[in-house]
Amino acid sequence: MSKKILLTFITLFGLYYIFFFSEIAESLKLVFKVIPMLLIIILAATQKNLGIKKYQLLIVIGLVFCMVGDYTLQWFLIGLTSFLIGHIFYIFAFSSTNERQVPTWAKIVLLVYGASMAVWIVGTVFSSGDVVLGFAVIAYISVILTMGWTAIKTGSTFATIGALLFIASDSYLAVDKFVMPLPFSHEFIMLTYYSAQILIALSILQYSEIRSKVLQ
Repeated sequence: MSKKILLTFITLFGLYYIFFFSEIAESLKLVFKVIPMLLIIILAATQKNLGIKKYQLLIVIGLVFCMVGDYTLQWFLIGLTSFLIGHIFYIFAFSSTNERQVPTWAKIVLLVYGASMAVWIVGTVFSSGDVVLGFAVIAYISVILTMGWTAIKTGSTFATIGALLFIASDSYLAVDKFVMPLPFSHEFIMLTYYSAQILIALSILQYSEIRSKVLQ
């Protein structure tokens, strides 16, 4: 299946799940949620890697854990753990590259943002008395910010924007779940989430092209 056809199906199934969520039978909602991720995994696995097999393999494994997280998020800590493992594989993939340095301003923005979100969200969780969940959220925030940090090093705009969209999606989810209800939470969370995963999958080909230019 060509990349264009896969992207078309990913977009159609993703948009259907996002905007026709209320029309999907309850027993099928999780199935429709993971279909776009399954197609994104196929997209990532079939990208031409031109000598970056390690990067590709780590991204594919990360996508698989995120897909498992999609299904198991109904048991929040299990889903959170699966996403955490997925992000760690993304970090391994991004850290295997070293095409550019992380600008100082980007480091400051990520650190300030992470600290602010931790104080706001984790403070709310701790105040509810759920200490285990509070520490789990702290770990998750640390890992996802590290993912954003290392994504910049790839030199791939797809990886960088994908990581930032993932941070935006998870931040909106955390605020909506733990602090206060946010408008259009389902639509915003899933739109940024699917977009992030597509871009991270496409970063395989983009990083491959970056490496081939360096080696020429």
